[in-house]
Amino acid sequence: MRLGPTRFAVGLLGFSLACTVPQVLAHKEHKAASRFNDNAQRRALHALNRLTFGPRPGDIQRVMAMGIDQWIDLQLHPGKIDDTALDARLEPLRTLRMSTNEIAEDFPDPQAFNQVLNGKRNMPTDPARRAIFQVQVARLEARKARKEEANKNLGHAAAPEKTRSVPAEGSAMAANTASDSASATDGSAMNGAASDAVNSGGSNDATLSVAAAPVMLTPEEKEQARLRDEKLSAGLEIQQLISLPPDQRFKKILSMPTEAQVAVADSLRGGKAPELLEGLAPKQKETLLAMNNPAGVVIGELAQAKLLRAIYSARQFEEVMTDFWFNHFNVFVGKGLDRLMLTSYERDVIRPHALGRFEDLLVATAKSPAMLFYLDNWLSVGPDSARALGIPAHRPYSLHARRYPAPRPGAGKRGSGLNENYGRELLELHTLSVNGGYSQRDVTEAAKIFTGWTIDKPGEGGGFKFDPRMHEPGPKFVLGHRIKPKAEGEGMELLHRLATSPQTAHFISLKLAQRFVSDDPPPALVDRMAKTFLKKKGDVREVLKTLFHSPEFWGDETYRAKVKTPLEFVASAVRATGAEVEDAVPLTRQLNNMGMPLYGAQPPTGYSMKAETWVSSSALLNRMNFALALTAGKIKGVKVDTAPLAGSGLPLSDATATLSTLETNLLAGGVSQQTHDSIAAQIEAPGRNGVQQKQDDKRKPADAARSSDVSTIAGLLLGSPEFQRR
Repeated sequence: MRLGPTRFAVGLLGFSLACTVPQVLAHKEHKAASRFNDNAQRRALHALNRLTFGPRPGDIQRVMAMGIDQWIDLQLHPGKIDDTALDARLEPLRTLRMSTNEIAEDFPDPQAFNQVLNGKRNMPTDPARRAIFQVQVARLEARKARKEEANKNLGHAAAPEKTRSVPAEGSAMAANTASDSASATDGSAMNGAASDAVNSGGSNDATLSVAAAPVMLTPEEKEQARLRDEKLSAGLEIQQLISLPPDQRFKKILSMPTEAQVAVADSLRGGKAPELLEGLAPKQKETLLAMNNPAGVVIGELAQAKLLRAIYSARQFEEVMTDFWFNHFNVFVGKGLDRLMLTSYERDVIRPHALGRFEDLLVATAKSPAMLFYLDNWLSVGPDSARALGIPAHRPYSLHARRYPAPRPGAGKRGSGLNENYGRELLELHTLSVNGGYSQRDVTEAAKIFTGWTIDKPGEGGGFKFDPRMHEPGPKFVLGHRIKPKAEGEGMELLHRLATSPQTAHFISLKLAQRFVSDDPPPALVDRMAKTFLKKKGDVREVLKTLFHSPEFWGDETYRAKVKTPLEFVASAVRATGAEVEDAVPLTRQLNNMGMPLYGAQPPTGYSMKAETWVSSSALLNRMNFALALTAGKIKGVKVDTAPLAGSGLPLSDATATLSTLETNLLAGGVSQQTHDSIAAQIEAPGRNGVQQKQDDKRKPADAARSSDVSTIAGLLLGSPEFQRR
């Protein structure tokens, strides 16, 4: 069998676009799928598709052997599950275990480099940290010099016309003619000199002096030539570094002059990175990568860890819920210092509370430096607070005397006033929902309540701090309730009221049902979940039990009713093939291509869970390309062997049997009739022409040809509409 995957993928893509929305395929399942309507295998597959990032080979059988209800209960209690195998994979990613303060020290923010450049901070004495600072400061100096040069050139270009010598038209023509003649004469002399030198076997000093006359270069050309020379020299030195043993290589780089270290850091952006990093210890690798991009190390390891957890964690449901809550309480990694804070945010705020009480999670996010920085609440200052009025810290302050003394000019400059970002998102996105019955006044009053909730030394990785001088004095009125003045306690009271509100119970239950049931879940189910939420005081685990034991969760209309997000698709594809991930970085890049960079959702809404966001021709084409590349072994750092999925002992010519086996192993046999027929027709069709077919067969051994075709079929099935849904 010979496949033309690209041509066929385009045809299957058109079908995917029409059929990925669940309702279209609700009654078009392949006949084999109908046999699973009421049996344990179908229920096990459904549970795995909803509570995990997709089944691995053998998972369905393991869940059936344990019992579906018992397996779900175990996933609801992740502390009972051994996950040491994952710990070993995460071990090299040191930043995952570092505090925000340690991350700020080892992988500084650009502000720290500017402080060194401006003489406001000393260069570190530790050799590794010093190398990072030296490269980054050198780059800042070079950038500053380029900017000054550009401004200087701009000034020359903008000089008044009267200062320039503008020759008459005839003079210009004469000058050009003279120049052309001189060029011709010089060229003849140079050619003649070369000829004489060759013929005589010696040299003519006078003639050679003419030939070697220096060419006048512009300043830009001189700079380009210098950079070429430096690049050539650096390239030779880097090749010498690569040949050194790892420890010696690392020490050599740390002892280099700054210019050479900059060249090494620049080379890490290109193809030399794997060779330079080969054999280095994790901390050494991080140091070299940080020389090029300190924040990139932290973000990169966090993204790698998210994918590795999604693919390999035995505590799958905990990872699913961590992803759910992070999206609910979204923080954008590109917002300044949040690059340093996000590791702790997910590790210490989201994951520990993923299956606990909602109120605990709400309070933890409210006090998180990552959230305070993301929504700018750390800068929010009450209009009548001591700081806003410019009252010195040592002067006693009371509400009745708040207008004395007069505000100082520029007082409270860091926080220019009341910021309503957190107050608005708290009500709209975190608790009540956009239709939760609050008003703009409630938003403003909530913002006043959270004035003073700030960060202690954010640039150094400090934690939550309540600053009474930033806090708005007096009572507040939110949602019809009067909240008495009690400093930080005002915020705690409002969070409690919101966490126990019926509107919050309904909103959180709705979002959970949208994640685990369908984009438009049955209202009766949401109401029952909300009732449990209120009765069990926001116990998320109990709410989920209500969901998983509901008939709506197990209904036929729920089976494969959800379209996978790019993260869910990539993780499930890797899990389904049993692939071995040696480097997760290429997978994170694939997610970037699919429009879902990890931690890269800029708005507070996070990434959408609904099909309409992810279903388009370009999006599905990206998924198909990824699936074909994955099964063909073309994703760097990921090893895939599709042969075991196709079974052993099947003859090369038995394409239909291979397809059926892959359908069973990758999709549990649940393939639509059109997908099955389309792939079957393609693999049973003759080659492009008889001559080409014979040439291909001669060039490829039978095993290699079969392996290639199995990989292609597997890739097409992973890119099929059925695999896009869970």
